Amino acid sequence: MSESERLNDRERRAWFGFLTMQEDVRRRLNRQLLREAEISLADFAVLSALRLSPNGPLRVIELREVLRWEKTRLVHQISRMTRRGLVERQSCVEDRRGTRIALTDEGLAVIDKATPLHLRYVRQLFLDVLSPRQLDTLAAVSEAVLDNLENELFED
Repeated sequence: MSESERLNDRERRAWFGFLTMQEDVRRRLNRQLLREAEISLADFAVLSALRLSPNGPLRVIELREVLRWEKTRLVHQISRMTRRGLVERQSCVEDRRGTRIALTDEGLAVIDKATPLHLRYVRQLFLDVLSPRQLDTLAAVSEAVLDNLENELFED
């Protein structure tokens, strides 16, 4: 590996710090949701996307775009959540091959209970430890990286 292919100290600190922070935050958020709301972070992501959808149920492809997940991950997650009664599959009127995913009454109750608990923990764990300037910088960094990725196709 050439010297130009290696990460320098600044790059290594930023990259590995980002990876470690992301994993630790996800793990703690998942543990908090399991303990306080009896759902996983993945459950929360699906339920939140459906709850925030202005047009109600979402087609699988739409849900996949919102969550930015691989198709197989989403299909397996929906199957688990369907068995637990949190979501249901509905036929898609405009495309007989398509399926819409909808919140059930149970799923709605679960996400409405979990959301304030989750947001409180996100604030405590993440937002409250950053200054307004750091939050602005983090937002700018995230947007720059996402802009760079925008032209890449999202494939499995």
